[in-house]
Amino acid sequence: MNMTTTTNATASQASVSESNRSRILQHLYHNGISSRAQIAQALGLTPAAITKITARLLEAGVIAETGDFEGSKNRRSIGLELDTTRFHVIGVKFARSLVQVGVFDLAGKPLSVQELPKVSENTIDESVALLHGIIDDLRRKDPAVVAVGMAVPGPYLRDVGRTAVVSSMQGWRKVNFLREFADDSPLPLFVEQDARAGALAQYLFDPNVTTDCLAYYLVGEGVGLGVIDHGALINGAQGAAAEIGHISIDIHGKPCDCGNVGCLERYCSTPAIHEMILEEGDLIPDATELSHTEASRRLFAMAKDGNARAERLVRQVARTVGFGCVTVFNAFNPQHIVIGDIVAEAGPMLLEEVRHVVDAHTIPELNTATTISLSSLPADAALNGAAAVAITQFLTNPSLFFELT
Repeated sequence: MNMTTTTNATASQASVSESNRSRILQHLYHNGISSRAQIAQALGLTPAAITKITARLLEAGVIAETGDFEGSKNRRSIGLELDTTRFHVIGVKFARSLVQVGVFDLAGKPLSVQELPKVSENTIDESVALLHGIIDDLRRKDPAVVAVGMAVPGPYLRDVGRTAVVSSMQGWRKVNFLREFADDSPLPLFVEQDARAGALAQYLFDPNVTTDCLAYYLVGEGVGLGVIDHGALINGAQGAAAEIGHISIDIHGKPCDCGNVGCLERYCSTPAIHEMILEEGDLIPDATELSHTEASRRLFAMAKDGNARAERLVRQVARTVGFGCVTVFNAFNPQHIVIGDIVAEAGPMLLEEVRHVVDAHTIPELNTATTISLSSLPADAALNGAAAVAITQFLTNPSLFFELT
């Protein structure tokens, strides 16, 4: 056997070992306490292989024994569980005018969250510099932090490291997130488009999501979509797949910063809702002084209180969101669509109108097989998603994060 063959065989074995470690961690993450025998049966690995791999994971401290519990045929078994408290990640959410930073454990529990001052076109560089300092400070204060995840507005060009379009805040396009944050980072740092990050958050953290064919429909300052198909994110050649916000729903409609007209985002995002409110005149007298998010939330509250004009606008927005769902049905055929972010705060009224549109415009067999719900995660699910980006990498490539002897 020559040196090249030996090297290739070693690399192949290392790859198999890493894959099996990842499969065990993911099994424990999604299924909770399990015995070695249960893991072996679920993953199709030999008991000897499970014993060897779990011994190393125990030594690294990423999993722990929980003591005896009742296994199959009333036999006593020693349980294993992923220790979600030992390692932490930093999550960073970039929106158009908002940057949030949090520290999370591996279960997605926020340990601290802070928000930077409101961002404008003129303060992006200042915000980036401030964020560097915050990340460094959090890392120094918490030695359990092992990675940083970032969620950025899409379309995000994965290999290039920047966003292609950021409606109403084009200044973010000049920031190359990989060069700015990842190149010199002392920790592994991962960047993902915000809706895909949100999909990972739903998949990892929401107990109501029980499928691995999931679409997360982000409707907030922008409109985006993250799709998980049989457990894997759909990315596209450049990382810009599933950009539903820039699908035209009216070829003669309003112009969009992306160069298209009639984009979905121009009719149901918070900037679009704010625009609708202003067109209504005196519906919200101080609307010009409010942010897009504040104006939208005020409208939702008025609609819930029975204001007929507010309810009409909310239902109009909801119908547009519903036609976005129809596109998701036909393009991706998920088992579960989760609607999240600020516009989801419109609540049952929004969901009711969405379902009316979907019932009228989708193939019955697809409709009956698909659940649509509002996210049960916080409105800033993209921040949870940023953490989920890092946690997913932790579960997928464990040797990046802890030593395996």
